Amino acid sequence: MINITRLYADRATTGDPLRYGQEGPATVEHGHHFHGHKTAKTAGARRPVVVWNVSRRCNLKCVHCYTDSANQDYPGELTNAEGHVLIDDLAGFGIPALLFSGGEPTMRPDLLELAAYAVSKGVRPVLSTNGTLIDRVRAEQLKATGFIYVGISLDGIGATNDMFRGVSGAFDAAIRGFRHCRDVGQRVGLRLTLTKRNAADLDKIFDFLLAERIPRACFYHLVYSGRGSSSDDLTHEESRKALDVICRRTREAVKAGIDLDILTVDNHVDGPYLYMKLLEEDPKRAEEMRTLMEWNGGGAASSGVGIGDIDPIGDVHPDQFWQDKTFGNVRQRPFSQIWLDESDPLMAGLKNRIPLLKGKCAGCRFLKMCGGSLRVRAWRVYNDPWMHDPACYLTEAECHPK
Repeated sequence: MINITRLYADRATTGDPLRYGQEGPATVEHGHHFHGHKTAKTAGARRPVVVWNVSRRCNLKCVHCYTDSANQDYPGELTNAEGHVLIDDLAGFGIPALLFSGGEPTMRPDLLELAAYAVSKGVRPVLSTNGTLIDRVRAEQLKATGFIYVGISLDGIGATNDMFRGVSGAFDAAIRGFRHCRDVGQRVGLRLTLTKRNAADLDKIFDFLLAERIPRACFYHLVYSGRGSSSDDLTHEESRKALDVICRRTREAVKAGIDLDILTVDNHVDGPYLYMKLLEEDPKRAEEMRTLMEWNGGGAASSGVGIGDIDPIGDVHPDQFWQDKTFGNVRQRPFSQIWLDESDPLMAGLKNRIPLLKGKCAGCRFLKMCGGSLRVRAWRVYNDPWMHDPACYLTEAECHPK
């Protein structure tokens, strides 16, 4: 994740200790988020944020669904008792957060009980949902259970979102979910995947955030997985333009005194791009931000290090988008053991990927900052996890100046 609010708009956020190893200059007091979380000496030493796809079932039909989910039963999903065993292991492993995802996780009947059990073990629960099933009662339950954050997916305004979601009325239902969470005091934010279909709506999305008083948004770069196709991805030039809009609107909001935490996700090239923008505007701050981003490590501390995934049947993956690569199953071995086992060449490589990187990544001047970005996209396009990320939108001259 690249925190635009912290790095570009120079405002502290609750995730600073986790992402950059230190509190921001004027720490925001959101004690229910990551403020106060024990920081690691290095990004690579962090325990992973774990995504648990608690169910594959979903009530929508999203065109870019990475789990290729439908509204049907899927056999073999982890039971409640197995979930408790998993949570016990994750608590002992010291993970910073457990992200309950799907499919649509609110369709799992024991979701609240599992999240409450996680809280009782000292594990911070986060929810990734399409929001359409969150009525006032469910919002109150989420808040009472102890979810530190609810991320609701929205991929455009009105008909644009419904086209993405494959169900008419999904936008209006998600809006009700946002409002119910906001009204009961549940911290909530927006999740949007950037594609050719919605990049032109970014200003409208920011207008929506401000109008609905939603304090956080994560803009995901498309990852080619499940129903998510590379043909929907932005061109390199479109990616740069999207970042320009996100940076401009974030800084405008912060200058206006609005509490708005904006992040981009799944393309660590955004870090060097921010750095180059800041070099033109404020070279001193650019160097301060470079230090933070180099501590973070970008992609070098992501898949297989700082983020991991457990699918509905218990298989462990490098991240949630790489479910065709499995390191083991939590029914046979605890996640903590699987995660630290480097006998698999890919896991060993992910833990120390910099010397293995090829193509444009090799010798790139921003490698400490970007870390090679997302390995799964290289795997998908080149069948080589160590080739450069095809979504890198920096030019050859920017990466390798003469």
